[in-house]
Amino acid sequence: MKLTLLFLALLCGAVFPALADTVKCPDLGSAVQVGTCPAEEELKFTFLGYCSDNAKAYRGETDVCTDYQRYRKLKNVALWESADGVFSAYVSCDLPKDALKRVSVSAIKLSSKRKLTQLVCSYGDDVNFSFRTRAQCSLESAAACATDPAACKAECK
Repeated sequence: MKLTLLFLALLCGAVFPALADTVKCPDLGSAVQVGTCPAEEELKFTFLGYCSDNAKAYRGETDVCTDYQRYRKLKNVALWESADGVFSAYVSCDLPKDALKRVSVSAIKLSSKRKLTQLVCSYGDDVNFSFRTRAQCSLESAAACATDPAACKAECK
């Protein structure tokens, strides 16, 4: 019994490293692509299936189905993570990897919904890396974050 409790305590420490006190937007120079980009044939095939779903039509969710290029822009993405795996984002496969590695954070947004806090770091070109936690977070200085997003930090407790 004691061994089990010790194991669970160690496991919690290893699984939740993101609950650290200070969280900062990641440097995308060390971000890694963890998902694969869909092939063009796969996108064309899923376009037909996605857009032929009657339930979407009844709910009025067919705006991307009027043009394949709009659908392709929405679905031609791959999952990326920060080097430490704390932040993640779906990034367009049309964006060159070299270009992604050179961008810097341009804006930061902190939001809460129910018991979940989300820190979103925007890098332009629809690149938004997100960090989610159940901890309560606040920006160290909202004014400083507005003037220099790269130096902005969030305190999570």
